[in-house]
Amino acid sequence: MAKPSVQRRLAAIMSADIVGFSRMMNADETGTLAAVNQIRRNIFAPAVDAFKGRVVKLMGDGALVEFASVVDAVACAVDIQTAMAAREEDPEGRPLLQLRMGINLGDIIIEGQDIFGDGVNLATRLQEVASPGGISLSASTHEHLVGRIDTIFSDDGEYEMKNLPKPVHVFRWPVEVRTGKRARLQRPDKPSIAVLPFDNMSGDAEQDYFADGVVEAITATLSRIRSFFVIARNSAFAYKGRHLNVQDIGRELGVKYLLEGSVQRAGNRVRITVQLIETDGGAHLWADRYDGPLDDIFNLQDQITEQVAGAIQPSIQFAEIERTRRKPPQNLGAYDYTMRAMPGVWMLEQNAAAQALELLDKALEIDPDYPLALALAAWCWAQHSVYNWAEDIANAKVEALSRAERAAQMSSDDPLILSVLGTVHTFARNYGAARVLLERAIQLDPNSAWALSRLGWLETYADRPEEAMQHFEHAMRLSPLDPMNFNNLVGMGSAHQVAGEDNSAANLFLRALEERPNAHWVHRNLCAALLGAGREEEAQASVQTLMQSNPNMTVKRFKEAMVFSPGVLERIGVQMAALGIPER
Repeated sequence: MAKPSVQRRLAAIMSADIVGFSRMMNADETGTLAAVNQIRRNIFAPAVDAFKGRVVKLMGDGALVEFASVVDAVACAVDIQTAMAAREEDPEGRPLLQLRMGINLGDIIIEGQDIFGDGVNLATRLQEVASPGGISLSASTHEHLVGRIDTIFSDDGEYEMKNLPKPVHVFRWPVEVRTGKRARLQRPDKPSIAVLPFDNMSGDAEQDYFADGVVEAITATLSRIRSFFVIARNSAFAYKGRHLNVQDIGRELGVKYLLEGSVQRAGNRVRITVQLIETDGGAHLWADRYDGPLDDIFNLQDQITEQVAGAIQPSIQFAEIERTRRKPPQNLGAYDYTMRAMPGVWMLEQNAAAQALELLDKALEIDPDYPLALALAAWCWAQHSVYNWAEDIANAKVEALSRAERAAQMSSDDPLILSVLGTVHTFARNYGAARVLLERAIQLDPNSAWALSRLGWLETYADRPEEAMQHFEHAMRLSPLDPMNFNNLVGMGSAHQVAGEDNSAANLFLRALEERPNAHWVHRNLCAALLGAGREEEAQASVQTLMQSNPNMTVKRFKEAMVFSPGVLERIGVQMAALGIPER
């Protein structure tokens, strides 16, 4: 008797999963499940229905969906990710869930309601290499979209994928605007390393900040060794909760070495386990474990840094490592509060900065002379001034300068502290002092993506847009996956605006808002650039968003907060007024 023939058909397969699902379930099972169900009910299911998809299966952290048309599959994915990006921020400041999505057009095998085959497997692999909030396609899938959809995908090069015999050519959305190059990055001509987020083994999700603090300290010290190329902390932390192989991470970041590990804090004791891995073949070059009392944490971090530096480049002198050490606090309570504040400091969002400032003030009550806490508090006050969050902008600038100067008095050779002071002087229009401080910070720490970004902003304000673009691009290479890169995109847009290239400026501002929809302060510049580019309908929509988020916005308040040259400020102010924004 002949065997029944296998049912096959060509289909577009979408594979989707939630980034960091397991970690978030461990931290808050009930809240995470509620958030997942809300996404499925309000965003995912309506979009799939609208584009005639069939949900093959739902897993706890993802879904597999079949479409008859690849155009429908991609349009559905873009619709879902756009809706995900447009969600309002969590009222309690918790990070929003993000999806990664992979789509492949291929042959599938049908068995009941389920589907199998290489077409399904490749969709799953594509999802694994997608960025949080992004979509990845195979090249063959991308070919079927040409001329049929407006969405633009960037060429992301070839990827080696698990259980697949040959590399897969991948296209990615959203389009990367980093340096005009592919997301696959070339290695620098010096030892290159990323310190990945350490696992928190304490059994208490509240201790995540402590593990993050250990990584922060090791990264900061390594980055100041001039003969190394060190990926900035914010980009390395993009891998928190993601489980990719070391070869993929090495290719994405363009580094030869990874340092990974775990931290266990119990009572007054701490254990840190670390291993150094070569990304080419995944070889473990060195591993060690460090145990000690909690008040010895800074010495433990220094020991790890010395071992890593010695393993990568034995010629590194002990004196150079000694030079890189940051002044520790007098009290671990101040350290704890400062590490808890760290994520909020860098989010560039009003509520997050305000909460971070509260934690930093507690740290400074314990240790009034802790330089890192003073510098981070200064940056929070500076954000309140430049983003029009403060009622009294002049007072916010005074508070920022006071704390930044005190930090520099306590620690005059710390590149982060010098960068903050340089930034504060930029906002005070003391461009000469700002340039000296920022260039000194970069001299001390050539791997400081943030210092380079701030120097880019300084050049923008000083009407030097070409020089600004170079600094923004360099910063984005040092930290290619940095959540704060949206601010570099805003900086690049501002550089184009200074040059009078309003259409290019508007496109970059819009790209930045795709990454950070809640950064409503960007609309101050966006609405003016859109008007200058003749895109009046979009300009009016931008103004509406701006005034809803900041009803007290006036041209005068914009000019008080921003530090562009007088001519640029006047031009933008005229455009804002033409759109109906009050003069005063």
